[in-house]
Amino acid sequence: MSERTVARIPAESRQLVLVAGHGRDSSHATAALYTRPEAGADWVLAGSWPARNGAKGWSADRRYGDLTSPEGVFSLSDAGGLLPKPPGTRLPYDHSRAFVASGHGVEGESLEGSFDYVIAIDFNRRRGMSPLDPVKPEGAAKGGNIWLHVDHDGPSQGCVGISKEAMARLLTVLDPAANPVIAMGPRGF
Repeated sequence: MSERTVARIPAESRQLVLVAGHGRDSSHATAALYTRPEAGADWVLAGSWPARNGAKGWSADRRYGDLTSPEGVFSLSDAGGLLPKPPGTRLPYDHSRAFVASGHGVEGESLEGSFDYVIAIDFNRRRGMSPLDPVKPEGAAKGGNIWLHVDHDGPSQGCVGISKEAMARLLTVLDPAANPVIAMGPRGF
């Protein structure tokens, strides 16, 4: 990450999910969880997984339908899914049958199971609401409903996909008291 991006991570955050894209136009990335025992301490790697992001890579000015993932630093405050929350989940969790991904992804792959677990990325959304909340405070043109979710073996429309096991692990580790954030963009952003 650039110094500019590091400076955007809140000082009080003790959990960081870093998603580093393989290139500005790539839909392939690596997601890693970092923790630190207290504000200002050094970050320690706690896990790393292959990830997929928007089919057309990354954008600092994401727009609805442009098939990019938003670049930046965002809080992680709410979760949900089709499956019950894993034991130990501390983020508010909306277990609902409405988390059904139907149809096919950008490359024709099945979306089945993609929303078994989701963590809302606080991009153009209201914190403290279900990830399913349709309100987009900065307007519909910017898009929204950007989530960490179960990977469907293909690029997304803007979300970040990681394995089901990695999603379950994040859900059991992320703690609202640690002010978790996600920093995401092309390598070096």
